[in-house]
Amino acid sequence: MGLWRPGGAQPLKKRLIFMTSALVHLNAPQGAHTLLADLEAVGIRLLAPPVERSKLVQEAVLHAPDVFVMYDPLPDDSLFKALQALLETAPCPVVLFTNDNDADRLDLALACGVQAYVVNGYGQHRLRPLVQLAQAVFKRDQALRDELQDLRNRLDERKIVERAKGVLMHARQVSDDDAFQMLRTASMHTNQRLGQVSQHIVHSARFAEGVNRAGQLRMLSQRLVKLYLLQLAGVQPAQFAEAQLQSAQRIDGNMAFLGKSLSQPTFGDLLAQVGQSWRQLKSGLHAEQRASQMLQVDGQAEQLLLHAERLTGVLESAGAVAPLHVLNVAGRQRMLSQRFAKLALLAMLGDRATQQRAQAGMAEACDTFERALNYLNDIPLSSPEIRAKLVTAGEQWRQLQAGAADMPRGLEAVALASEGLLDVFEGLSDLYEHSMQMLMG
Repeated sequence: MGLWRPGGAQPLKKRLIFMTSALVHLNAPQGAHTLLADLEAVGIRLLAPPVERSKLVQEAVLHAPDVFVMYDPLPDDSLFKALQALLETAPCPVVLFTNDNDADRLDLALACGVQAYVVNGYGQHRLRPLVQLAQAVFKRDQALRDELQDLRNRLDERKIVERAKGVLMHARQVSDDDAFQMLRTASMHTNQRLGQVSQHIVHSARFAEGVNRAGQLRMLSQRLVKLYLLQLAGVQPAQFAEAQLQSAQRIDGNMAFLGKSLSQPTFGDLLAQVGQSWRQLKSGLHAEQRASQMLQVDGQAEQLLLHAERLTGVLESAGAVAPLHVLNVAGRQRMLSQRFAKLALLAMLGDRATQQRAQAGMAEACDTFERALNYLNDIPLSSPEIRAKLVTAGEQWRQLQAGAADMPRGLEAVALASEGLLDVFEGLSDLYEHSMQMLMG
């Protein structure tokens, strides 16, 4: 808006004068140095009184000066530490006046972000050129830093793209070129940079495998007891003893993987709880098999199930990828198939109280399993292979129920159907883990 002169004269455009602003740090007695007056005399605006060394960063963040002008006759380590903090937190042009002409000090000052290191005075008439020099050098240095950071970002992006290609090549069984084409297509469809898409795929794959592995621990806790009970019942004891050994080794392998891949500060306590409950169950399984011990072993397995369930849920939430819930549901179906069979065996082998608890548990497991099966059949995260496996899962589930309803004659049917159902959901979990919908979130 124009400013009008008295008497109706023509408007005069308002002229904005931008003065160079500065903060000053003086390592000298108050009033013993003329730097403040000299700066003002040459038209440099002071934003605040001289700044204490301990507050260089705080004042720079608060005032955002065009330049920081300093005087220190003999700079020491405390000044260089403060300059380094300034460079890392609130970088700006720095002019340092000093009496120290030591070359090592000069190198250190330049490394800490000083653009103009001026030895043995300045002269008022040189102040503006020195400030302008510092600003020009800072601008050039900033451009070089930005260019270097851009180069680093490109190298990091290239690394993450290669990792994402590796994930896709393994998950989708495709070539290097096909994996790259998948990334480019996803990048265009989602309007994201190739590096962003790649980062998301690597992140999703890491948490998907974590959820899958932790979910396997839930299933194995129930399978181990089922196998223990099948041996007590005299059903193919040699075969199921070997299966029990393999299941225990699988838990050990998953624990080792999760211990290496999960962040200890974030998940270490949850993993430690799983490890402790697994050691207790392993001890119970190694003892001589007796019917009198089966409830104790089952109680130990329930503790492992509880802690593995908690870990799996936290990993699903931490992954922040919606399809992880589908993977978790499919993984829980593995556990429920083994749990239902285990409870059917406990109902057959246990006393009346055990039988009643087992039957109540079977009803609960049945309801949860069937609701989850309906959910998996209804969601759009599917493929022809997934749909075929879900059909097979429904058939195996009906066979398991029929065997459980006809115990003890259905003992063999329970053993076979529960193993078959487990195989189906192992395959489904793998398909969900490696699906493009999972990897793309």
